Amino acid sequence: MYAEAQAVITMRVLGMAGLWSVKPDEATRMVREKVEHFPRAFQAATQAAIKGGDPLGAAIGPLHRQTRANVIRLSRRGPKRTF
Repeated sequence: MYAEAQAVITMRVLGMAGLWSVKPDEATRMVREKVEHFPRAFQAATQAAIKGGDPLGAAIGPLHRQTRANVIRLSRRGPKRTF
């Protein structure tokens, strides 16, 4: 997941610099995703801890799914061709 997260960060930063093709609402989407998915991760971790499971592993699940989806979505858009 960490390599995927770095890839998402890189593509988004390149998008902000005008070098990667991203939709105009990408910055808003970054914030909205965190508001949606961190509570899910917290809930999964809490439930796992109550049941005696692995809270960290449970928390990573929802975050990993979204990170993976972002890698796929942003990779498909590709770099901007400005020349």
